[in-house]
Amino acid sequence: MDYWFLMIAAFLSLAGMLFHGFIGGKIYISNVNDSDMEALTKSLSIVSWHVFTIFLFISALTLIYIAYNPEFAIAAYPVIGINLLGSLLFIFLGLGRHRALLRMPGAFLMGITALLAWLGI
Repeated sequence: MDYWFLMIAAFLSLAGMLFHGFIGGKIYISNVNDSDMEALTKSLSIVSWHVFTIFLFISALTLIYIAYNPEFAIAAYPVIGINLLGSLLFIFLGLGRHRALLRMPGAFLMGITALLAWLGI
């Protein structure tokens, strides 16, 4: 168990949560509200955005808890898995019709978080 790998991974998730939830959220919500999407589509899009913000927060809390309580290391596997799969999703969609995803930090943030959490346990 490596405390520092887990804490750095937690810090990345926490920093990502703050940026995603506050700075990115403000930009995203403004763009969604100014679009011509239907009201339900706007609402679901904003909920999806904030669910990801919540995911980043829960990931950070889980990794911090494991760093201080290594007997719960098994709880890191879902965090590692969802970060790894999320990173791959950014990459695969970005290599397809959604090239803008490759310019966003999501793939890197999630990939590095997964790697550090795995190294930490």
